[in-house]
Amino acid sequence: MRTARTPRIGLGLPVDDPAVLLDWARRADATPFSTLGLLDRLVYDNPEPLITLAALAGATSRVRVQTEVLLAPHHGTALLAKQTATLDRMSGGFTLGIGVGGREDDCRAAGIDIRRRGRRLDEQMETLRRTWAGHPYDDAEGVGPIGPAPVTPGGPEVLFGGFAPAALARVARFGDGFLGAALPPQWMDPMFRDVERLWDEHGRPGRPRLVAQVNVALGPDDLIARARDAITAYYGFDPRAAGSAERMLATPAQIREAVAGFTDIGADEVMLYCWGTDPDQVDRLADAVF
Repeated sequence: MRTARTPRIGLGLPVDDPAVLLDWARRADATPFSTLGLLDRLVYDNPEPLITLAALAGATSRVRVQTEVLLAPHHGTALLAKQTATLDRMSGGFTLGIGVGGREDDCRAAGIDIRRRGRRLDEQMETLRRTWAGHPYDDAEGVGPIGPAPVTPGGPEVLFGGFAPAALARVARFGDGFLGAALPPQWMDPMFRDVERLWDEHGRPGRPRLVAQVNVALGPDDLIARARDAITAYYGFDPRAAGSAERMLATPAQIREAVAGFTDIGADEVMLYCWGTDPDQVDRLADAVF
């Protein structure tokens, strides 16, 4: 039987203007927000998430940082192991939200086959887990360990995002939890239950961490319209983009209702992913939920 918990509430950062993100982070650090999340794309005008989160971790004292999600197949595995361990060490522990991506242009720019991105991620996770544990990167090729050691034993917390059955299965095989994005609680509930079932079937102890992400923006009508346009532009390759933009929550009452709904289905954390660039969004959203 599920037990309702009071979830932590995190804040997703806008991607339109990297120059405002230090202000966002410092403001969020002064509120009860638990986590700062940042999206990943390659062929897009967005900041690189690991570099950006390292800067934000250095500018804050309390709030945790998280990729949401990093498209790991676009990254070289050895360097990714080193970057993520370094960020984990320097930030005191961060969350690596991870996924496969779905854009053909991103994959071409990264030099990978879009049809193999899932298999590539599985191979990467095996190597990352081994490397974070301090084992040689490739014994067969005479390549030793890659440091530094992460501060989190076994490597940073890993949450898998995605909707496909393979993404849910990766939580049980390689991860610590699931990050479900842009769906209302009634649609997310069966995905959470599938993750828990797969976790048990793989004999994992305890329970997976369950995180929900919902798109938000608060302000006048023109700001809301721009925020919906930003969602559509970012996810324009996906036929579901228009629906995601339309479902964006734009009033404090809608946001509070969503947090309550995710609480009811067992979410450990709710990430409010904001598509308005103005740093005043931090205070508006904090006033809405705390």
